[in-house]
Amino acid sequence: MSKQEPELVKILFRYHSNVLDEVTVETMWAKTIDKTKGIYQLDSIPFYGPTIAPSDTFIAKYTQEEEMLTFQETIKYSDNSVVLVSIADEQTDKEQIREKFKNIGCVSEGLNDTYFAMEIPKNVNYKKIKPILEDYEEREIFHYAEPCLSNKHKQDLE
Repeated sequence: MSKQEPELVKILFRYHSNVLDEVTVETMWAKTIDKTKGIYQLDSIPFYGPTIAPSDTFIAKYTQEEEMLTFQETIKYSDNSVVLVSIADEQTDKEQIREKFKNIGCVSEGLNDTYFAMEIPKNVNYKKIKPILEDYEEREIFHYAEPCLSNKHKQDLE
């Protein structure tokens, strides 16, 4: 007998985004871990910079105010990280850059022609990723932000 896949549900996140410099609302997919206890695991890559990463486990509760499941707190960190990228050079092919990072283990989700959010999995050494990010930024091809850099990835840089 095969194990059933966890149910995917939309969760609302309300937070102050340092990227947008304003309170932001974002809905993301999460796997249901324990519905009765309100425990979920993030299955999306955040676009605007909450301090949560894919595979982090968190509590969400249905709120009357939001009329849906709403993020409350993270209870277990996955050691994955999120980097946000905004293309500065109009001639740059965003998809080529995304493919380059995908080839070194970092998947991403695009928002539009010039912006994407990228997951840095815990098993990827951030010391190999950071110089690539810095090179693109120094050449003014894109700007990047590290809104959710795990302790594991911070240690990779030491």
